[in-house]
Amino acid sequence: MLEFGGHLRCWALSHAPDQATEQAIDGLPDHRLAYLDHQGPVSGERGSVSRHDQGAYETITDDENELVVRLQGERMQGTLTLRRESAADQRWRLSFVPD
Repeated sequence: MLEFGGHLRCWALSHAPDQATEQAIDGLPDHRLAYLDHQGPVSGERGSVSRHDQGAYETITDDENELVVRLQGERMQGTLTLRRESAADQRWRLSFVPD
């Protein structure tokens, strides 16, 4: 989740981002800011959510097919890139390059 204005932009990841692995992820609907504090099961038996990191970020690129942010978190510092696989769906490719 990344906070943008009054909402959270969200993606479903199978594992935490790392420099060794690019992964396919699914875009999710925006969430309310209250979800920043939620950890645990998701209603409807849709899995669970856990916080991997927290901190600040700077947006480098933000358009409908690419989001690039510079993370300054407690655990992760570096550049996170999300590229939409196809303009027609919500599949993205995520890569991370640490500082």
